[in-house]
Amino acid sequence: MATDLKKGARITGAARDKLASDLKKKYEKGASIRSLAESTGRSYGFVHRVLSESGVTLRGRGGATRTKKK
Repeated sequence: MATDLKKGARITGAARDKLASDLKKKYEKGASIRSLAESTGRSYGFVHRVLSESGVTLRGRGGATRTKKK
């Protein structure tokens, strides 16, 4: 995936869009932000921000299995 990126290199434009869509797909399949950050060599904050920008509904702490109590 994005292993050719230098750590901390600024990603813009098409490369960022591609990374965002890859991250979005993986996150929606259940990958954690932390694991995505590790696999791309980016920080947790970067991955979180990219996901937010791409319109993903972020899960609460505790993963995808929790439901809200009424």
